[in-house]
Order: sequence, then C-alpha cells, then structure tokens
Amino acid sequence: MTDYSFFALKLFAALGCGLIAGVLFAFSVFVMRALARLQPAQGIAAMQSINITAISPLFMTVLFGTAAACLFLAISSLSKLPQPVAIYLFLGSLLYLLGTIVVTIAFNIPLNDALAKVEPNSPEGASLWASYLTTWTNWNHLRTISAIMAAALLTVALVDRSVKLLILASFALLFRR
Repeated sequence: MTDYSFFALKLFAALGCGLIAGVLFAFSVFVMRALARLQPAQGIAAMQSINITAISPLFMTVLFGTAAACLFLAISSLSKLPQPVAIYLFLGSLLYLLGTIVVTIAFNIPLNDALAKVEPNSPEGASLWASYLTTWTNWNHLRTISAIMAAALLTVALVDRSVKLLILASFALLFRR
C-alpha cells in the first residue's frame, strides 16, 4: 500500500469515526430526551421508524466502512506497534471496533429488535419503553465516547511529529492562563 493510500485510509477512518460520533452524540444529547417526553406509544412508534430508516445504504456504508478501515488499520499497525503512530492507529481502531461496533451489535441492536416486536399502544410496549430509554441510551453514551476517542486518536495518527508538538504546545499555553 502506498503512503498516499495509507494516509487516505487513515483519513477515511478518522472522518468516519467523527461522523458516527456526531450521530450518536445527537441521540445521547437530545433525540432520546425528546422521545422520552412523548407518550410511550408515540415514542415507541417514532423510535421504530428511526430504526427502520437508519438501515440505509449511506449510513451502513459509513458505519461499517469505517469498521472495515479500522480493522485493516488495527491489523497493519500490529507489526509497527513500538512506534507512536502505530499505537494511535491501533488504539483508535480498537476503540471504534469494540466500543462502537461491538456494543451496537451486542446491545443496541437487540434492544431495537425487541422494541420492533411490541405494539406501541400495548401495556407491554409501555413497560419495555421505560427500560429501553435508559438502557439503550446508556449503551449509546458508551458508543459515543468510544467513537469520539477513536476519531481523536486516528486524527493524531494523521499528523506528523512537528504538528503534534505544535498542537501540544498550543494546548499547554491555553490551559496555563
């Protein structure tokens, strides 16, 4: 793989993590809160619609394309692990894969599947909705933090040593005041 191709893959992964982090952040900060303010039947129906709409080619490409890029970066960084850039690539990729993708598959999707099976106006639906809001959102917070941290680590891996030193010096000056 050429340096240009490898840079492009790192950039794609960093941007993908950032984009997914933004979507997840929106759910953690205001979407789930807005849905919680609705009557249970309305909230359930809205979330069921969101879950169906989310399965779109563009969103799935960003979500899982980023995962594929992170998997490649994690594997390729293993042979270079003593190098700081490789550590950033490995940890950033691992955070996205485990904290975002695995959590999504292991926790959020099963919760979504359970919600898809209930009738919004039923007592079972209302009961499920009460626990769904808290549980789904807590797992989403973890996905959000993981994707943000992954984006940050992968972004650090993009810049060369002199830029990193300049960034660190800038932050040191900002926080010294």
